[in-house]
Amino acid sequence: MANENSENSHEFDSSKKLDMYGGLLGGLIPLIVLISILVWLSVAERGGTQAFWAGGWLAIVAGLLFAKNKFQYCEAVIRGLGDKNGIVIVTAWLFAGVFGKLMVAGGLVDGLLWFGMTTGATGAIFVLVSFLAAMLFSLGTGTSTGTVLSLMPVLFPAGVFLGANPAMLGATILAGAAFGDNLAPVSDTTIVSAYTQEASMKDVVRSRAPLSLVAAGIAVIPILVFGGGGTMSSLPELAAKVDPKGLLMLMSFAFVVVLALKGRHIVEALIWGNISAAIIGMLTGKIQFFTLFHIPDKRGESTGLIESGIAGVTGAIIFALLVLAVTQVLVESGVMNSILKWAEKTIAKTVRQAELSIIFVTILASIPIAANAPAELLVGPSFVKPLGKKFNLAPARRANLMDCAVCTIFFTLPWHICVIVWYGAMASAAQAFNLPLPSIWTALMNPYNWTLLAVLLFSVFTGWNRKYENPGVVQNNVKA
Repeated sequence: MANENSENSHEFDSSKKLDMYGGLLGGLIPLIVLISILVWLSVAERGGTQAFWAGGWLAIVAGLLFAKNKFQYCEAVIRGLGDKNGIVIVTAWLFAGVFGKLMVAGGLVDGLLWFGMTTGATGAIFVLVSFLAAMLFSLGTGTSTGTVLSLMPVLFPAGVFLGANPAMLGATILAGAAFGDNLAPVSDTTIVSAYTQEASMKDVVRSRAPLSLVAAGIAVIPILVFGGGGTMSSLPELAAKVDPKGLLMLMSFAFVVVLALKGRHIVEALIWGNISAAIIGMLTGKIQFFTLFHIPDKRGESTGLIESGIAGVTGAIIFALLVLAVTQVLVESGVMNSILKWAEKTIAKTVRQAELSIIFVTILASIPIAANAPAELLVGPSFVKPLGKKFNLAPARRANLMDCAVCTIFFTLPWHICVIVWYGAMASAAQAFNLPLPSIWTALMNPYNWTLLAVLLFSVFTGWNRKYENPGVVQNNVKA
């Protein structure tokens, strides 16, 4: 965990103020360039962490043109790239990426499919089972896109043949994917939210679980009400894919969660999770040592699951570093300090208003950007952390407000990468089995994300689940 007085911290230090041509407007240039390119790519449905690299690179280049002292500007960029919290996030991502690959290779998809299909569930009950399966898968892998890619090809056609409402079934699988992205210790949004707020993973998961689980519980109501009503058909030969042994991979996920809750470093928890997943996969015959690592036949081919897992998060890591560099420029040029002071004077005069500001600023940041973790990187260190500290909010509370907010509206808009991937997987499944294809705007029916927003607002207005960094300190501006 980074020390607050570290030179790598995003806290604003007036002694390092970076003078820009045009004042605060000049300091905003990198952010304007970055967001403009992200919106452009996202609207064109070409968004993605690797596609966003050019946006981050051009933002840094554009900022240099407005810096009065080019050397100081470059030093600020380097401080952002070397931010200690950012390095923790990058390290955790490396092991989380491999962990997700191991869970899939170990047959977790087949195990969850077996669980759902052997219950004899039909109609709305199958939709509920699909929701639970997607929740478990996304919790185990920490990836929403991986969840929809893995489960949609099987659960969607099976559910439609079993009398589920196609639109609600599709939206519910997306909802289950969002649940894990919101809560899983190995999720990129959980990792970013925790470490940008200098919160322990144990505190974050423990305090976020009530918010996420209550929202999931409420989401069950519309699932059961609107999930059925389809036409029953004979089930194709999907049963050939099921294998109950895949459920044993959940033991590795439980291992990671238990270690994180016991206060172990998230990187250590992930390493043990990787080791246990590999061992369980080999014991069940799903994974061979050769598939973990081997000398490829040709140069350029993958050496196995380890390389593939790391490659899967490389795009996110590089973009995260670029965003951290841009954020550091915003901080040292005084932009974020000015925005924070404005928020404190106008819209954040009480702890309730501060929490609402965190929620809606995070949501606004996530709307134009096709990936939600980068949105957290933009607002977490520079806005959420200093504003939350101003009102004595506990690090885990700040992390939870930001992470829950970034997992609401984000999963309903069709230019976001997970929604794009989700719809593509649903379209392929529908075409393969000649099934009706719901509109991409079906994502707006996603039950979990609306109930999560409602639970989050309830928590803010009532004070439920709110924790303070220094409970014994009583200040006028800390009261609701």
